[in-house]
Amino acid sequence: MAISIEMIKQLRGMTGAGINECKKALAECNEDIDAAVEFLREKGAATAVKKAGRIAAEGIVKVVVKDDKQAVITEINSETDFVAKNEKFTSFADDVVEQIFASNAADVDALLEEPYVKDGSRTLKQELDSRIGVIGEKISLRRFEKLETDGVFVSYIHLGGKIGVLVEATADEINDDVKTALKNVAMQIAALNPKFASKDDIDPDFIAHEKEVLLAQINNDPAESSKPEKVKEGMINGRINKELKEICLLEQVYVRAEDGKQTVGAYLKSLSGNVVLKSFKRYETGEGIEKKQENFAEEVMKQING
Repeated sequence: MAISIEMIKQLRGMTGAGINECKKALAECNEDIDAAVEFLREKGAATAVKKAGRIAAEGIVKVVVKDDKQAVITEINSETDFVAKNEKFTSFADDVVEQIFASNAADVDALLEEPYVKDGSRTLKQELDSRIGVIGEKISLRRFEKLETDGVFVSYIHLGGKIGVLVEATADEINDDVKTALKNVAMQIAALNPKFASKDDIDPDFIAHEKEVLLAQINNDPAESSKPEKVKEGMINGRINKELKEICLLEQVYVRAEDGKQTVGAYLKSLSGNVVLKSFKRYETGEGIEKKQENFAEEVMKQING
């Protein structure tokens, strides 16, 4: 059966699938375009299963704020940075954000089983699998949060979506100056990656554990192990305080401070309008995922040798 170039072009435009995949789908479906679209969707689902074992550590972080009061932050992963810039991938990421805003799902699994926001005839998971079939890489929705505030949300995206930050704060009046200040703080969070907003947010068990680690380090150092306990205690407290200035946002030196000493906490207090940081979220694509190290020469030899 000779499949016309026009039909192949039409199906490719509708699905984004490759030429050979479109030709095969049309042949299998007796040149029925609608049936061929479904055939490719089903093929996409099968392809998704085949790719499930691959590592998806690239991708994009999306942070969207609505009316200052509602916010969504999410991470959608791909296998390569190239695909993360693909329109089929980025448009899906936009759809995911829209889906989250409309959803009450508590976790990723529940969200994926909901009707797809753009086409209720299939689930978000089925649409994800369809995109995998079209793009040819594993795609995964890794995490998301939907948040509301009685204050204000300000977002910042770094490196086109490699890092996304969401800052929540309150103020007597929400204006452009307050938002600009919070954007500056969000940029600092993106750059320096604090673990906590302030000392008050740290679990006492974390401090106790850090002190145990530092004491063990001192006792294992011949030059320090013989020092009096009070001296050791002072050393530990000094090191803990230094660490807290690095991992607590409000204790960090504000990177734009003119004197090079002003902390983020002092910077916020210097603003008019009683600006108070409530919380922050920072997502970085692929953080915590062990990335696969490709051996391209080995891959080429495998291709050559069949």
